[in-house]
Amino acid sequence: MVQVAVDDLAATLESPVLIEDSGHQPLWWSAQDAVDGTRIRSILQRSVAPAAVAMVAKMGLPRATGPVRTPAVPEAEMLARWCVPLRVGPRLLGYLWVLDPDGRVTQADLPPAVACAAQAAAVLAADVTVEDDRSHRRAALLQRLAKAPDREAVRDLMELERLAPGTLIVVQSPRRPGGWDLSTDQSVHVVGTADQGATSGKPVPLGDLHVAVARAAVTQRALRAGASLESPSWDALGAWRLIAAAPDDLTAADVHPGVSVLSELSRSDLLTTAWTVLELGGDVTRSAAELHIHRTTLYYRLDRIAALIGVDLRTGLERIDLHLALRLAAYRRAAE
Repeated sequence: MVQVAVDDLAATLESPVLIEDSGHQPLWWSAQDAVDGTRIRSILQRSVAPAAVAMVAKMGLPRATGPVRTPAVPEAEMLARWCVPLRVGPRLLGYLWVLDPDGRVTQADLPPAVACAAQAAAVLAADVTVEDDRSHRRAALLQRLAKAPDREAVRDLMELERLAPGTLIVVQSPRRPGGWDLSTDQSVHVVGTADQGATSGKPVPLGDLHVAVARAAVTQRALRAGASLESPSWDALGAWRLIAAAPDDLTAADVHPGVSVLSELSRSDLLTTAWTVLELGGDVTRSAAELHIHRTTLYYRLDRIAALIGVDLRTGLERIDLHLALRLAAYRRAAE
């Protein structure tokens, strides 16, 4: 048992001992006597100051293959100590630390520390192997569910992750911490019944993961197309859902031919103007501010647009068709 080995090592060396994982989370430790700020935070708060983490990297400890004595670092609240890396082959699994501010522990005293580190590494390696297998199984099941409904995959994933019946999920894009990463830049998150403001919108059952994945992808594509949303969520897309649902054989020019005329001009200022004015509901004052031009210049551009394609962007029903055509063209350009 690793805890027994740690206690025995501390008694043998007459020094406090701590074993932590590679992310500096404490796993096993002996009774602590005189300790420094880093040790206190590690055990009591389960955190390590950035300065201490930086010193570990600066001293090359992640690359060490044997015991290393580290000097006192007052600015990082670290007393002098010995570090024995926990490794299985090339893989770093953690660190064994022996506080030794007085230099009483010598290199000759370290074989028991090396043996204790090896025992802890073996335990952690077994856990890592199990977790790696679990992660691979989870990733395969999520991939199946992200593509299509799959009752068997739902059952297996719920069993693997011990999920309750009726579990709801959302998809975030780009991926965020705390979820299960998908092969795309998305992550799956188990949530409650409340709206989480996720990219995929309101939570859906695990079996509808493919729906959430598609909704998140549409939302991100609309944002790349220039959609101005109250929140980056499927629930805020509004008429952009109609744009996303447009059949592939429907072109932007089919909706209004003016989009082709504006797109083929050598300069993009009229196309940008049309987009901005229509997105702002024909508000000339706000449009001029958004475009960083004088209102007189804006009126001139509006007149040119009307002359070219026969649409007055301030009034008239045709501007609705042009607006939809511009959005459809932008959405098609924003394809992955």
